[in-house]
Amino acid sequence: MGQLVLGNPLSPTISDKFRSVGRLAATVFMSAIGAKASGSVTIIVKMIVHEIGCIHSRAIPKIVEAMDQCHGTSLENHLEKYILEPLRSLGHPQPLIIIMDAMDEWRDHPTFTKALALLNSESSVVKFILTDRLNPCASRLPGIDSVSIYTYALGPISDEVIKAYFQKHLEMVPWVDGRKASSLDVEKLTELSGGLPVWATTVISVLSHSFSDSPPHEILAEVVGNRRQVGGSDGLGDLYRNALERLFPSSDAQKWFRRHMGATTVLQEPLSLEDFSTLTGIPSHLINKIQFPLSALQTRSPPPGSEKMIHPATTLFHLSFLEYIRAPTTDTSFAISTFDSHSAIGLTCLKQLAILLRSSLQNDYPLRPLQHYAVNYWPHHVVNGTPRLSNEWLRTEHCSTLQMIPDTHGRWATLLLKGLLAGEVDSTLEDVRGEDGMALTLRKVACRLGETGGDYWGFEVACLEVAVRIEGGDAEGWSELGRCYYARGDRTGNLQMYEEAVVVFRHALHLRPDPHPSRGETLDNIAGALWSCYRQNGDSDILDEAISCSRMALTLSPTPHPDRYRYLGNLASALKEFYHRNDSLEALNEIISLGREALELCPVPHPDHPKLLNKLANSLKALYERNGDIDALNEAISLHRDALALRPVPHPDRPSSLNNLACALQSLYNCNRDIDGLNEAISLYREALALCPAPHPDRSLLLNNLANALDDLHGCNGDIRALNEAISLHREALGLRPAPHPNRSSSLNNLARCLHALYQHNKDIGTLNECISLGPYLSQFERDGAVEVLDEAISLRRELLILHPSGHRYRAYYVISLVKILERRPEVTGDDRYCGEIEDLKAELAA
Repeated sequence: MGQLVLGNPLSPTISDKFRSVGRLAATVFMSAIGAKASGSVTIIVKMIVHEIGCIHSRAIPKIVEAMDQCHGTSLENHLEKYILEPLRSLGHPQPLIIIMDAMDEWRDHPTFTKALALLNSESSVVKFILTDRLNPCASRLPGIDSVSIYTYALGPISDEVIKAYFQKHLEMVPWVDGRKASSLDVEKLTELSGGLPVWATTVISVLSHSFSDSPPHEILAEVVGNRRQVGGSDGLGDLYRNALERLFPSSDAQKWFRRHMGATTVLQEPLSLEDFSTLTGIPSHLINKIQFPLSALQTRSPPPGSEKMIHPATTLFHLSFLEYIRAPTTDTSFAISTFDSHSAIGLTCLKQLAILLRSSLQNDYPLRPLQHYAVNYWPHHVVNGTPRLSNEWLRTEHCSTLQMIPDTHGRWATLLLKGLLAGEVDSTLEDVRGEDGMALTLRKVACRLGETGGDYWGFEVACLEVAVRIEGGDAEGWSELGRCYYARGDRTGNLQMYEEAVVVFRHALHLRPDPHPSRGETLDNIAGALWSCYRQNGDSDILDEAISCSRMALTLSPTPHPDRYRYLGNLASALKEFYHRNDSLEALNEIISLGREALELCPVPHPDHPKLLNKLANSLKALYERNGDIDALNEAISLHRDALALRPVPHPDRPSSLNNLACALQSLYNCNRDIDGLNEAISLYREALALCPAPHPDRSLLLNNLANALDDLHGCNGDIRALNEAISLHREALGLRPAPHPNRSSSLNNLARCLHALYQHNKDIGTLNECISLGPYLSQFERDGAVEVLDEAISLRRELLILHPSGHRYRAYYVISLVKILERRPEVTGDDRYCGEIEDLKAELAA
């Protein structure tokens, strides 16, 4: 269909271009993948690998090796073995490209995007092109800063392209009475589209379908007569409303439209016409009657061979259409309520479940598709279609229906787990007893799914949500639900998950009044969720509340409470952020006090003793940096030595301890100029670096630190070999920090500084030119007054500003640097063209 070509032209076009030059590794269209298949990130990796094997047969041996090595391993290992090693084996002279389209339509795209940090240093082998309605760099997904990402905002499609599309496809419209679109109509349609391809494809689709008595030219006249451009707020909504009014003109047709679209919007997997009719209560003949006109608004076709199935609306319709019918401002004739749709389907599922569990006592026949759907998704629909609070839940028909289901909860649990975990470990729940009741069974199912390590979060949270409806006074059930939301927040970086965790944990706290023994634990849970919310939105009031909850948890957990040391650490973490935000010496001293107590509570051989030594040492080093307390720095060095002694080779944290001790010794050298301390720091950095070969994620940091220490050594004794080695290390670090790596600008400046120092020794113009190209130095301009060099320096500083957007803590430094250079230019040339830019930059500094 024509609308599919324009509806998403970018990814296929890019794919074709890279394929034509032999640089395409794979293309995956996430919007074309069913909800069930898109649930697992490893499934998507394997889809990419299948494409790689089809395009590059020489990679197949490595792919076969990966199949033997990756079962049950991490996503990072899948990326390494399935993608990186096969592509590396091809030895392609340029990086191969993997294109992933419509990433925001994949529920687990944050997890996958975050894992791509593994490939930062492999940009010569593979690069990813991701299309997404959301900007990943604008999110607060934990770990996203470690991924090297370039973002490109795609503007509207040009008028020329939209116009050419209309000219081509208007020729295919079944016009009547010789009436056709005029060139003026094409111009007006192009203007109205606002550059949005979905608007253009919808117009062509509406004109092409014989769904009403109105001929195409009358419909066209109405569309062209609309004076509201799509670039405005409601232009696309107007088009959808006008189309729906023609598709479903009567109130009765609109009622069935709302029922059908509401049901398909919340539907979790395709069903046959008969099963969908049973599930929704819509007669089969009416379903067909609704689907025919609705096809005019579809932007995707059903997968081949499944045309007679009823599919979830998310797989067939553009997201803008689904957002329109769900919007509270939409005309009530076409607005749907997903709550009501979930409620109706959830109730039908419960009734199907009751029938199934009664009959399954006598037989063990395979489940029919509708039974399978009811077993899997009744918790999901019930949760999204009923109130959470117990007093409201008790008044629902869902509650009474659930109470009438026979005491065969274990039977349902076994059916669910066998369906979800087919081919995996034993999926039975041996500890489910008949007297447990549905709430406890639901909690045990959620626990079992969580233990698998698979991606079953949607099922987990649905089970726990139903459990707290049934047993509203069970504080532990609420706590389990809170931990489920919190874990999801950690995985996806979704602020809403953390906020939901706070709400749920507060409910658990209400059920655990003082002196309940678990009240302190619940307060700590609230504090942790609030802390995570703060990390997402930076709201200082939330940070203050997290600190308050942590203090209360600590007060309720005196020594020898087994979790006191953990609560001490959590309070210290929140106070550390408070210190950085407010430069509060009082907060830093409290952090040190908390660290000392935690260390006393966890003596050797407690497994956390080395970590606590490290945290206390870092806090003492911060105290030295704050007020110059040399005793604090010496104590920090002593603690770091103790931690290092407890982390012998091959302890995974030994490189971190080596680096921390080296940094502290380097700080001591900067204070007392003790060359022995600096030499020891260099030795420690070398050992840490040897333990972190590429592609270790900390290698670039260690390279940078060792190079800086060698630069200090050169500054101390003029050792030119140390300076040359520092330059070599900075070059390697820079190679591991491709743009837009957050520390790339730091590496550029460090390398430029060392090159400038080398130029002072050798007066080599090549060294100076490289220095100018990298960093903020005007040595060459000072030497020969070349305006071209000054302009190049201006250009480089502008690039540094791009790498340090508004809000970055070092932006002011680079703004000042650019202002100084811009103010030099008119002194040399008499040209004041940059006066406006200078004023704007100074205004930014004054703001």
